[in-house]
Amino acid sequence: MARNLVNLEAVSKSFDIKNLLVEVSLGIAEGDRIGIVGRNGSGKSTLLKVMAGLETPDGGRVTRAGDVRVGLLSQVDFADPHATIRDVVLGDKEKHEWASESGIRDIFDGLFGGHSDELFDRKFAALSGGERRRVGLAKLLIDDLDLLLLDEPTNHLDVEGVAWLSRHINLRKDVAVAVITHDRWFLDAVTERTWEVIDGKIEEYDGGYSAFVLAKVERNRQASAMEGRRNQLIRKELAWLRRGPPARTSKPKFRVDAANELISTEPPPRDTTELLRFARNRLGNTVYEVQHAEVHAGDKKILDNLYWNVGPGDRIGVVGVNGAGKTTLMRMLTGEIKPTSGKLVTGVTVKAALLTQHLAELNPKWRVLEAVEQVANRIELGNGKELSASQLCERLGFDRESQWTPVGDLSGGEKRRLQLTRLLMDSPNVLLLDEPTNDFDIETLTELEDLLDSYSGTLLVISHDRYFLERVCDRFVGLLGDGEMRDLPRGVDQYLEQREAQIAQANQKESVSKVKSSAAQERQLKKDLARLERQIEKATERTAQLRTDQQEFAYEPTKLIEIESDLARTSKMLMQYEEEWLITTEALGI
Repeated sequence: MARNLVNLEAVSKSFDIKNLLVEVSLGIAEGDRIGIVGRNGSGKSTLLKVMAGLETPDGGRVTRAGDVRVGLLSQVDFADPHATIRDVVLGDKEKHEWASESGIRDIFDGLFGGHSDELFDRKFAALSGGERRRVGLAKLLIDDLDLLLLDEPTNHLDVEGVAWLSRHINLRKDVAVAVITHDRWFLDAVTERTWEVIDGKIEEYDGGYSAFVLAKVERNRQASAMEGRRNQLIRKELAWLRRGPPARTSKPKFRVDAANELISTEPPPRDTTELLRFARNRLGNTVYEVQHAEVHAGDKKILDNLYWNVGPGDRIGVVGVNGAGKTTLMRMLTGEIKPTSGKLVTGVTVKAALLTQHLAELNPKWRVLEAVEQVANRIELGNGKELSASQLCERLGFDRESQWTPVGDLSGGEKRRLQLTRLLMDSPNVLLLDEPTNDFDIETLTELEDLLDSYSGTLLVISHDRYFLERVCDRFVGLLGDGEMRDLPRGVDQYLEQREAQIAQANQKESVSKVKSSAAQERQLKKDLARLERQIEKATERTAQLRTDQQEFAYEPTKLIEIESDLARTSKMLMQYEEEWLITTEALGI
């Protein structure tokens, strides 16, 4: 029977007047893999802190096994600003202690793309927020722990990094994991149980995210307590899950027959034909035509001889390594930067809007609703459907009360949601989204996906959230950092395969280079060895001759002083040659 690691008994916790946890009782045992979901501010992070012992409950009891080792990855990263990455992650371990451990090298390769001295010597204070998060994650994965409590571990990781982390955790059968994340693909990949934090309580479900969606629909249907829009969204999500890639349903163990019955009358998420017809009416036949373009970011060539056509109604996901030019590509399409050579043709009816990773300047004294109504009072979704500014705010997580919050009081994530709301309110017919899902909870993501289902314009999305990409996009292109754009008919899976092949090829070239370098080094060492042996032979002969001369001129003081000085110098040189000979033979493995 699996050993209990942490137990909560009737635990309650409040902040100000808000009850986050109300008489919660649950436990984590060895080998558990638990996903924690719920709206932002529902108490998910507080739950992890209580389990880790960083927060004291207002009521109830938390018990831990006496020798249990618990590690928490928090959304706030602390360390001595003067410490290096080596200090934070490896502590007092010498290089020879960890360099031979493949597991530690794999963690650095997976999170940082390498394990060089240059990386280890970087100061914590000089790291970006994403780099600090990876440092904290690396430390936890290297430490010998029984329970990992992870709060948004996939933030700042690209698609490739998220895939690596899921593989790593799945191989670590010796550690229990509880994870908060809005990355639904990651939840399906690593978790086997789901806790939903809602109204201070914890609702428990078997299986990962897909199983959670089915079970929630089933509970709501049986209880008949939650009809209306929220239940429709969940059924729509389930319908997409069942029609999506087969691999998605291989891990969650839910009843296929029950799922099919629930979604038997549910239409596809998007009426592609109708949306395409509407898009052509609004956009014409041309959106973007890139002809043999060369694009630079500063002195760095990002894209070379790019030929690409983006048409009306296209829904394209853009994936790629960091620094490959994804954001630069978006900025070129919107005209912020010009191609160095080649040509960009933009359709005359194009009205583009770009959501960047940087927050737009907003008047901090505006109320949320006022900031949206500054753009427009109503938005047309197509097919005669409209939303008011207040309704759109509500769809994207601003309830009626929070719509009157001053912009200056919003968190970074809330400002980003407001930025997206204003962007949509302007009714663009081409929407370019650069990492739109950062700081969104799952329910808000589901609402955004539903909005984008009815969006009839052209959509281009950069995101590390694989689930979101696959949910809203129909086509994919990849940037691997070599100046080329690749079509990806099989989507993200194909991109990951190509990246793996690219890395293997680079490693092979590096290995060949090392072999060539090693061969050249060996030749040089052999030459050095031959030279040293000649020098040792000559110095030995000279030493013997000088000792003979000592005896011959023993009664000639002036000559004897000269001989003894020469002998001392020759003996010293002989000793030096012999030391170099020993080092050289060791390097050659003789």
